[in-house]
Amino acid sequence: MQKQAAKKNERVEEVFDLFLKHMQAFLKEANLNHEEYTNFVKWADRLGRAGELPLFADVFLETHVLQAMYTKMPGTQPSLLGPYFIEGSPYIEKEPGKPHVLTQRPNEPGEVLYFSGNVSNTEGKPLTNTKVEMWQNDHSGKYSAFDSDAPRYNLRGHFYTDENGNFEVQTIVPVPYSIPTEGPTGEFLNYLDQHSMRPAHLHIMFEAEGHETLITQVFFEGDEWLETDVAEGVREELITKLKDKGDHKEASLNFVMRPE
Repeated sequence: MQKQAAKKNERVEEVFDLFLKHMQAFLKEANLNHEEYTNFVKWADRLGRAGELPLFADVFLETHVLQAMYTKMPGTQPSLLGPYFIEGSPYIEKEPGKPHVLTQRPNEPGEVLYFSGNVSNTEGKPLTNTKVEMWQNDHSGKYSAFDSDAPRYNLRGHFYTDENGNFEVQTIVPVPYSIPTEGPTGEFLNYLDQHSMRPAHLHIMFEAEGHETLITQVFFEGDEWLETDVAEGVREELITKLKDKGDHKEASLNFVMRPE
């Protein structure tokens, strides 16, 4: 029986033709010689074999993609998903009158943080029952399920906004950290003579029916790495202030989601 030919994907063809067109213009402008091209291919091969392609794309490419897509659009600006997101985080219930408590170990090291916010749409309507997914690093700068010995879902979880679109969660203050530098990504940073640090941040993903999923981050005033974030993920509107309340810190930020 003759095998049926696969149907051509015209979108793939369109994008690839554009890629070739702009790549040819890039090669002409960069004036690469064959040795430089070969060195790039070998480095890219090492990047893939080391499993660092997602890391490299998240750190050096995704921010430019997001800026090209969303800078002029209404609503909260997205930021990087990052390589440390995992599926299946636990649902976090809460006691009446108290905040949600992000999954953590007993006596989790770090300063206690109460983070609150409101979620609305671009027309100003509060978004009730919006899923709020949060994840962050621990006090040593590590993420559970990756480079940490903490339980898989430590400092990860999801919950929902109330009838007014509000939420509050108790966690710890995140800390700045270095992206991995032992492999080809670190080699690339050395070529650029660039540091590997990211400012402290919270990761948040919002999902609401009829609205585009918002994946973003929250940063804090005064962080020494804000202006030189290796991933260029900082947006001015995503920076908030940590308020010292003695035995804990407080911070807040509101978010606006776009219709699908």
